[in-house]
Amino acid sequence: MINESIVTMSVITQRGDSGETDLMYGRRVSKTHARIIANGSLDELNAVLGVARTHARLEDFANLESRLSTLQNQLILAMGEIATAIEDRPRYAKDGFATLSSKEHESLTNEAKQLEQDLDARFKDWAIPGSQGPLTCAHLDHARTLCRRAERDVLSITDAADTLQHLVVYLNRMSDFLWLNARFVERL
Repeated sequence: MINESIVTMSVITQRGDSGETDLMYGRRVSKTHARIIANGSLDELNAVLGVARTHARLEDFANLESRLSTLQNQLILAMGEIATAIEDRPRYAKDGFATLSSKEHESLTNEAKQLEQDLDARFKDWAIPGSQGPLTCAHLDHARTLCRRAERDVLSITDAADTLQHLVVYLNRMSDFLWLNARFVERL
């Protein structure tokens, strides 16, 4: 049965036909605005994490699949923060939208440190994505490169007036986590 209380919205609004789009709370900006570029990079990263997650499931890496799912949900939180203009941040918080906290950054840091310890190796050479291991490895490396781009794009909107430094740190740690997971999976 369809829940009639759910409001639906057409994807085809035609509001973007002029080259502008909405931030949260209706502020219009160019599709080339730094916030939109950063969110596009995070969206692309999220899609590739979905591909890696699908392969992790197919290749029976259940713990990794679960962790990638968590990262995808955390990226949605980051995208909401980025899509909110500085002036609208109090409203965003008042409306109860969740944001990333130091808890997520600390968790990624701890997991990356544990992976590095579990690998018990000193990395001397460059990793060649796709050169060994299952498809999951190549997709994790692809996600890592997109994560680095997203980090740079978020950094471009992070200044004294707009503090998104916690997202830069989070993305930096995520790229470490993805690289280490690719190396871990390829050794299994």
